[in-house]
Amino acid sequence: MSTSQAPLNPVVTGIRCRCPRCGKGKLFRGYLKLVDRCTACGLDMAFADSGDGPAVFVIFLVSPIVVVLALAVGAIFNPSPLVHLALWIPTTLVLCLALLPPFKGVMVGMQYRHDAHEGHTRGDDR
Repeated sequence: MSTSQAPLNPVVTGIRCRCPRCGKGKLFRGYLKLVDRCTACGLDMAFADSGDGPAVFVIFLVSPIVVVLALAVGAIFNPSPLVHLALWIPTTLVLCLALLPPFKGVMVGMQYRHDAHEGHTRGDDR
């Protein structure tokens, strides 16, 4: 990244699943598998290790949404427990699977923006 170019917003590049440096190259080569290098700017993605963070954030977002919807449907329509299962299991799976790549993209973008590395902070000489 040149010094005259402002850093890209990690949330925007993450949601778009694009390179955190240039915003053009694809971030993933599979569903959640990161590319080795950005095809547009050559950024080495070896720094990126989001771990379980994206899954935790997705669970924290999807769970209350599904619970509130299930309570609302239960209060309005009073369906049987099998109908609840038929509604909320697929809804939960679809939401979780749809949100995982963008959340992982945001985590990678934040790691790039803040120069985060495992086991040390910026300025640590070890």
